[in-house]
Amino acid sequence: MQSAVFLALQHDGGRMERGRRRSEAEEAEKGRMKRTIIKDWKTRLSYFLQNSSNSTKMKSKKVGKHRKYFRPSPEEAQLWSEAFDELLANKYGLAAFRAFLKSEFCEENIEFWLACEDFKKTKSPQKLTSKAKKIYNDFIEKEAPKEINIDFQTKNMIAQNIQEATHTCFSAAQKRVYSLMENNSYPRFLESEFYQELCKKTPITRAAQGT
Repeated sequence: MQSAVFLALQHDGGRMERGRRRSEAEEAEKGRMKRTIIKDWKTRLSYFLQNSSNSTKMKSKKVGKHRKYFRPSPEEAQLWSEAFDELLANKYGLAAFRAFLKSEFCEENIEFWLACEDFKKTKSPQKLTSKAKKIYNDFIEKEAPKEINIDFQTKNMIAQNIQEATHTCFSAAQKRVYSLMENNSYPRFLESEFYQELCKKTPITRAAQGT
């Protein structure tokens, strides 16, 4: 009887030890994945910032200056949480948000919104028509490479509107996508490790204090 109890206790102890080791391994894996995700977001952000600043860099070179682009300050990053428009109006914020959406595999929403913003600024009727068709082919039609999530009725309305393109062709769809990002992706972005990292203030070192 005692040996049976001993074996049972030994079995339970072994099971608990295996459970503890598995839990530690899972925590270590979560930590590794977290570091990988943050590193990936930083890489994507750097890529987007470089792309978004290319035209400005070219202008700087013309006047003999080479302008460098740095990570936004914590204070600047914190402003993005005040309103979704604050985030979109800031080039660093927009780049960070695009990188975040890319990590969530839904970057087509911000790309469509940006395409619409560019479309509304187009003055040439010929360019307006060609851009309208491209936006439709890229984002609206069934099985488009970057198809956005809008209802069938809105899709049909757009298909009819682009036959005689105007600046309001995509207004309904753009509002829908904006609302989707504001209510879903934006709150997740603000809660993300990546955004929290940007908001952290770098501790002042003794060496920095002495300079």
